[in-house]
Amino acid sequence: MFETWELLWLQNYWWGIVSLLGGFLAMMLFVQGGQALIPALAKNEADKTLLYNVFGRKWELGFTTLVLFGGAIFAAFPLFYAVSFGGAYFAWMILLFAYIIQAVSYEYRTKKGNIYGSRTYELFLSINGFLSPFLIGVIISTLFSGGAFIVDDANLSHWTIATRGLEALSVPFNVLGGVSVVLVSRVLGMLFILNSVREKNLLESTLKKLRIEIILAIAFLASFALWIFVVPGAAINDTTIIIESNRYWHTFLDHPIVLLMPFVIGLGLFILGGFKGKKSSFWCGIAGTVLMVFALLMATGINGAPFYPSYADLQSSLTITNSSGSRYTLVVMSYVSLFVPVVLAYIAYVWRSMAKPITHEEIKKDPFSY
Repeated sequence: MFETWELLWLQNYWWGIVSLLGGFLAMMLFVQGGQALIPALAKNEADKTLLYNVFGRKWELGFTTLVLFGGAIFAAFPLFYAVSFGGAYFAWMILLFAYIIQAVSYEYRTKKGNIYGSRTYELFLSINGFLSPFLIGVIISTLFSGGAFIVDDANLSHWTIATRGLEALSVPFNVLGGVSVVLVSRVLGMLFILNSVREKNLLESTLKKLRIEIILAIAFLASFALWIFVVPGAAINDTTIIIESNRYWHTFLDHPIVLLMPFVIGLGLFILGGFKGKKSSFWCGIAGTVLMVFALLMATGINGAPFYPSYADLQSSLTITNSSGSRYTLVVMSYVSLFVPVVLAYIAYVWRSMAKPITHEEIKKDPFSY
């Protein structure tokens, strides 16, 4: 009995870590959101180059967080990794391709001998700025709406639809989630500009744009959250998976400290940062984003509930108990996870060291500017 409870604790612990990493991944999308806004905010080539360097110095952190997020899923919940990454193959490959063109674009945008011209790579960065947040939002939304997979008795899975994940785009709820993440990323991108730039013309155009986009972001976030709270969801009854009315709303009410408070506080911080529009607002925005996404992801799988429903076969739905690694694997990884605060502290130190405002003069003198 003790080993059973210990295993369930470890599974909840690692689902919490995966949810937290999902929050950090969503937070780092401020780079994509900012990239997509550069053509609208920059009035000349100097401003454009300045903004590409503002976000170019942070893009690697987003890619690293994506890899870390996928690695944690692979190690802690290998069946989920196999079903989602292997089943919804096209959706994940398009997302990874969007990140690849981002890396290539920053490398070659101003490189001498660039045969495609800087505008080609700027177009790629704009595509990445919209496509990456949208697809991440759609993929996260499938944790609520479900996927077209079947898992047999040998824990082997197969996708039942040839579109391999692209069918998620036909579900209005998933599209709503994707658009919501796009708008959040754009708001965070503008808050980062306010935090990192001192050019008066850019600050004025950013504040003007922010006043509009924060309203849109709040409207879509509220619609997305309301939809989650009122729709039925997959729940577990003994060993049988059933459909329960208002499943996620009940889950939030049953865990007010772990789920409801972080979500409400996170939403409040995001709104405060967006409306305040000051240099320090960026930190409110990203903290709020991490808390909101953590609460939403945590709610899907807490205490062994189905976190990835299957609409092809409801009993194939994945829970943290039937998709996790072995007890030995989770224990070993738990010791490794104790070093995570050290890594986060190092990242914070490096971030702070590179946090000084960027000016036009600095960009002109930097031979390695983007």
